[in-house]
Amino acid sequence: MAKIDLIDPKWVDMVFADRNKEYGAYQLRKGTSGRNIKSIIILVIAAALVGGGLAWKVVADKRAEEQRAYMEALELSRLQEMAKKEKKKEEVKVQPKIEPKKEIPQVRESQKFTAPVIKKDELVKEENQVKQMDKLDAKVAVSNVDQEGVKDRTVEAVRNDIAVNVPPPAPVEKPKEEVKQVVENKVFDIAEQMPSFKGNVNQWLSQNLTYPAVAAENGIQGRVIVNFVVEKDGSISNVQVVRSVDPALDREAVNVVKRMPKWNPGMNNGQPARVKFTLPVTFKLQ
Repeated sequence: MAKIDLIDPKWVDMVFADRNKEYGAYQLRKGTSGRNIKSIIILVIAAALVGGGLAWKVVADKRAEEQRAYMEALELSRLQEMAKKEKKKEEVKVQPKIEPKKEIPQVRESQKFTAPVIKKDELVKEENQVKQMDKLDAKVAVSNVDQEGVKDRTVEAVRNDIAVNVPPPAPVEKPKEEVKQVVENKVFDIAEQMPSFKGNVNQWLSQNLTYPAVAAENGIQGRVIVNFVVEKDGSISNVQVVRSVDPALDREAVNVVKRMPKWNPGMNNGQPARVKFTLPVTFKLQ
């Protein structure tokens, strides 16, 4: 028996040979091949549209996720930059006001004069002779010693105005153990190597975050910014809310951060250090 090509409408003529072709079955069978081809084309187009729609949705979701991650990273970078600037402002020391030194008035010039003693001429030595009062310089002060200085009588040496350089008190040195302890307990805003979460922090938060029922009922959502300290062993401490959204959301953000596993600690000079870290916790209703 020869093979029959069901797509080729010639088999219909073979079947209906010497039969009533006016019967409706012949016309129905005659159009079968065209309908099959149209059905296959429609199925291919439908499959292409559905597949393209699914692919577009996957790409759009991926782009939205990347955009959200980029915005969160940008916000985190901005907050860390603000914290760095605030630290620099705190470290700016106020320069002490230096009082100008007062000029020390010069001492008045004086010349020696002693009251004359009556002696015989042969007993008076030349170097012991004194000047007569009328031969003294009128601009020079009279004293019991000869002293160089200014001749102006209005200039007086006021001792209270003499500037005295008093050395500052010597700094009290702290014991080395105490200094070492202060350095070890210092919390850094910026470290050479910042702390990092062991894994995907956003994925961990989404899996462990519990949306408060009160906030969900009232349609409250937003991003709570949390600040905390990553200790030297990677544990979390000093969790605080930097930017609030709602009391219920704030409490849940603090609680979920406290439950986080240990991080990779920050490093300074190759040693673990206590470092501040800022993290956004996003609450979004589905």
